[in-house]
Amino acid sequence: MTKRGLHPAVAGAAAAAVWAAFEPLDQRLFRSDYSDVAILGKAVTRRPAWRPVGLVLHAVNGAIFGVVYDRVRRRLSVDERRLALAMALTEHVVLYPSVYLVDRFHPARGEAGIPPLLTNGRAFGQGMVRHAIFGALVGVLTEARSAVNRATQPAPRA
Repeated sequence: MTKRGLHPAVAGAAAAAVWAAFEPLDQRLFRSDYSDVAILGKAVTRRPAWRPVGLVLHAVNGAIFGVVYDRVRRRLSVDERRLALAMALTEHVVLYPSVYLVDRFHPARGEAGIPPLLTNGRAFGQGMVRHAIFGALVGVLTEARSAVNRATQPAPRA
């Protein structure tokens, strides 16, 4: 990965970590134990290590999003924060129907953190809020880095 692509990946991973930290709060607010970290981690192992495994996989997904966002951002002349938010919310709406596969085939379906999802309005709402927070953070973090880079570059010679 080039230096140019490193920061968006770090921003995406950091935003995914904040998302994971926010899950217990939104689970109480929405009265739903749906957890993306559980879905990812329990797909790999059912042992107590599912949580750190899920956190790592979630951070990797966030990093991939950050890199994709950065590539789109460089091609469009739009507000960076709005683009990140729009991309994250679009991802949620487009990919949410794939939870059918979780409902049907996940090895830990029905366990804590993995309730039925496809027809679960609360889980859909949780995902929407999570993606909004994630997208906003990716936009803020990458915009802050861009501003620092612009401020530290020498002015062009006339």
